[in-house]
Amino acid sequence: MSTDVVRRPPGSLWALAGFGLAVLITAVIGGLAAADAGGQYAALAQPAWAPPSWLFGPVWTVLYVLIAISGWLVWRRTGFGPALWVYAGQLVLNALWTPLFFGAGWFGWAFAEITVLWLAIGATVVLFARISRAAAWLLVPYWLWVSFAAALNFAIWQLNQGAS
Repeated sequence: MSTDVVRRPPGSLWALAGFGLAVLITAVIGGLAAADAGGQYAALAQPAWAPPSWLFGPVWTVLYVLIAISGWLVWRRTGFGPALWVYAGQLVLNALWTPLFFGAGWFGWAFAEITVLWLAIGATVVLFARISRAAAWLLVPYWLWVSFAAALNFAIWQLNQGAS
């Protein structure tokens, strides 16, 4: 059960910056693996419900901010414990998806990986909810977006079978 007692360790704003940096590294790894993601995305056969490529940057920017704040809120309550290890694991999985999908063009492997990412986000939400309901709720938009991205990944994989 969540508690209203907040632990405020010294340097907690530095910790927030650290969580921001961890999320930024996750984003940069994806960005380096997909220098021409917009062009690649446009060249793929896509379902009618696929969003335009320009939408991904703003959405991920907001999500990454929420992800960083969420981790920081949990850290403030408990320090670095099991919930944050799972959180770190889902960040690694997040960073791996883009190189698989755009870097290598392995749409099937990317779908398998995003499925594991989806499960890891769910585990993080459950663990965070025991510590901070606010932290857990901050991850829900991310989990929903990854749900959508997984469906899009699957559809693109199916529509581009000859290309991957």
